[in-house]
Amino acid sequence: MAEAERPQVDAQTADGAALARGWLGNSPFVAHLGIQIDELRPDRAVLSMPFNDSLPTMGDIVHGGAVGSLIDTAAAAAAWSGADVPESPRASTVGFTVNFLRPARGQGVRADACIIRRGGSGLCVCEVKVTTEDGTDVATALVTYQL
Repeated sequence: MAEAERPQVDAQTADGAALARGWLGNSPFVAHLGIQIDELRPDRAVLSMPFNDSLPTMGDIVHGGAVGSLIDTAAAAAAWSGADVPESPRASTVGFTVNFLRPARGQGVRADACIIRRGGSGLCVCEVKVTTEDGTDVATALVTYQL
């Protein structure tokens, strides 16, 4: 989520998980990729991206950029899911490192994102593991996210 983006949420009545659900449910890019919430609880988000004909880079191999987008989205959801929502929520991915382990071939992928550290300044460090539907390890990532 770019820093300029401000999710539409009533901060007085919503928690971070509600904000994350609202953002995921209303993002055109998330919808384009078909990303779905499998689990959302404080400091953890599990999201899936079903395979479709627009995801391959070549043949049936899911494009690394699509996997990277899933990683970034899952980390943002995990960061918000355990956070207090400020009056004017803003956020941004600061950076992420991805190590691709194997290609995802002809099947959907799942990202399991867990916050490993929250800083007092709103900086969150998140570990994300990506697997295919059959459990094959695809990627591991470390994401820094600013709330």
